Amino acid sequence: MPAWAASETTAREPAQGSPEQGYVATATCLGCHADQAKAWKDSDHGWAMREAKPANVLGNFANTRFDDAGVQARFFRKGERFFVNTEGETGKPVDFEVLYTFGHYPLQQYLVSLPRGRLQALTIAWDSRSKGEGGQRWFSLYPGQRFAPDDPLHWTGRYQNWNGMCADCHSTRLMKNYNDREDSFATTWQEQTVGCQSCHGPGQAHVDWAKAAKSGQQTYASAKDVGLAVDYKALGSQGQVEQCAFCHSRRQTLGVGQLPGHKQLDQSLPATLRPDLYHADGQIDGEVYEYGSFTQSKMYAAGVGCTDCHNPHTAKVKIEGNGLCLQCHNGQPPVARFASLQAKDYDSEAHHHHPAGSPGAQCVNCHMPTKTYMVVDPRRDHSLRIPRPDLAATDDSPDACTTCHKDQKPQWAAKAIEGWFGQPQRPPHYGENFHAVRSGKGIAFSQLNALLADKGKPAIVRATAAEQLADLGSQSVISLGWALKDSSDLVRAYAVSGFASVPPAQRLQPLLPLLKDPTLAVRDETLRVLADVPPEQLPADSRESFKTMLADYETRLRGNADLPGGRLNLAVLLSRQGRESEAMDEYRQALKLDPYFVPARVNLVTLTSAAQRLDEAEQLLREGVALEKMPASDHGNLAYMLALLLVEQGKAEQALQWMETAAVALPQNVRIRYNQGLLLSRLNRRDDAIQALRSGLEQAPEDPDLLYSLLYLHALAGERKEAFEYVQRMRKVAPDDPRLQAIEPYWQKP
Repeated sequence: MPAWAASETTAREPAQGSPEQGYVATATCLGCHADQAKAWKDSDHGWAMREAKPANVLGNFANTRFDDAGVQARFFRKGERFFVNTEGETGKPVDFEVLYTFGHYPLQQYLVSLPRGRLQALTIAWDSRSKGEGGQRWFSLYPGQRFAPDDPLHWTGRYQNWNGMCADCHSTRLMKNYNDREDSFATTWQEQTVGCQSCHGPGQAHVDWAKAAKSGQQTYASAKDVGLAVDYKALGSQGQVEQCAFCHSRRQTLGVGQLPGHKQLDQSLPATLRPDLYHADGQIDGEVYEYGSFTQSKMYAAGVGCTDCHNPHTAKVKIEGNGLCLQCHNGQPPVARFASLQAKDYDSEAHHHHPAGSPGAQCVNCHMPTKTYMVVDPRRDHSLRIPRPDLAATDDSPDACTTCHKDQKPQWAAKAIEGWFGQPQRPPHYGENFHAVRSGKGIAFSQLNALLADKGKPAIVRATAAEQLADLGSQSVISLGWALKDSSDLVRAYAVSGFASVPPAQRLQPLLPLLKDPTLAVRDETLRVLADVPPEQLPADSRESFKTMLADYETRLRGNADLPGGRLNLAVLLSRQGRESEAMDEYRQALKLDPYFVPARVNLVTLTSAAQRLDEAEQLLREGVALEKMPASDHGNLAYMLALLLVEQGKAEQALQWMETAAVALPQNVRIRYNQGLLLSRLNRRDDAIQALRSGLEQAPEDPDLLYSLLYLHALAGERKEAFEYVQRMRKVAPDDPRLQAIEPYWQKP
């Protein structure tokens, strides 16, 4: 066992990758680029990951004890080596050696080695802020919570795993090398931390050029001519943003590692503005980093790139305070492409209406509000949006004004802004569309279709609309068909999934061209959706290449199956290929990694039910609803599935209990109340059925199914007056409903 391994492990340290890819030793760059190296050394990138040596470890390891909600640890040293004694995978306290530090400010985490090539991040971190700021202490990343060793959030669990969760953004050219059969890693890196070649690409060709230039054999012409893999000037501002996006985005990697100089969607597929990550108007909610926010902004559309605000080597902002924004928003912009941004004196009370020098006078506090992650790490929203407190009531998103003015409501802030600037004439915001769809208050197809068709909206907004349209089924195919030809590869990628349930013959014509799409993410999504097409239906000249592409796609999915979501993606592919038994095994593996991962449980229940293994399906659902700390919405969805399964099995009385649980947990899902009403009616519990249906109407007063069911129950009992009330309501909201038309001759006013 290596000297650095913990006493209960047989782990191995990540190795350096092969130099055949053109990478050079870390120190090679430093001799010629001393100024850049000096700036980089103490940057966040320079501190991304370091060996646990005294110069790098910021935490107090002087036999310091920690105890929070039963999470206990002792931090100590043995000479130059650092250790922690804490609960391990077996549930017993063990001495673990800290091998690496992770980050430096405002907190530093520590990595420990476990079997099967895993490095794990301790969930007790060091607050490296000053004492005056509340720092210089150990703290839990989950204050007041304790997770058992079999919980994926325990420090030994899958969601604290370095190899899959953190590594590819904290090291240079990291290859995870995951073995899905053994659930093990043989991870390699080219450089332990984020170094020169993370951003500039492999350096060997540049080193060769430099040697030749020194001997007088070469002269400088362009970045390409000097052997640099990434030509930032040629990439332009948006190309530069994509280079940063591999790490500064919430995304799904494509299994090829980081490829400097390549498009973002040849390396990973960025997440859309999903409700678990962003508020309806696109403001940050989950930990999404900067890319998804910034690409919504007018700055991005105008040609602003990361390095217009940030020094590329220190990663710090170029100017502190309002001076950063005033580079372009006051006086003459430094470069012609930003000329449209200059309009007036923004750094004045006439604009911000707050005393000069006060927090309210700082551009970022209004246009880049913060949210705190990891307990002590506030991060700014990079969408640089105009504050819209007037929308808080219509899209249920945060309001920057009342973030500071905590004793006020958004309506107060909206009125104040109207007093300053008058009634603004603004087009509808996409947040209103998304909120209406998510809350069931709008016509989903028309709301989403309008966003998808609006080429003036940011690509990530239109891709979000495409993703949600895909969930609506066949009615969206025509709109998504146009989106398959969109100029944005992000929109194309998310439009593909809408064809997953379309008959193969109708799928092939629009999707086959995308197998040759220039972007890997689009090709991958197309392969997934076409995976169930019988080979004989494919053109003869493309069958062999399709088979080869599909095999490569499956290999990369297996390499990403170390997390539950990756196992899910693999299982979906296998299921679409008709390999149901293999798919079930992968879903089970996903639930082994995380029993709370509802998508895998739902899909596994669907497969077992289709195979008439109803007892197994019921057991899976009962195990799911029995889990503690399950989010209410997930618990409600599983309860609803269990209720429907029990009805199918003839266990109506048991089903009612779970139907009520689901209805309470998911009040916006009025279909639950509808089915509950029908079930109660079948059990001759008419009054309870009417109450359930009326509860549904409180959430959706215009739902025709609920209205007709109440009409029917009252009519069946001869209660014409009550029934006629629902007839009138149906006439208003669904005059063309065939059920209404069928009974219309019999329903004049009583």
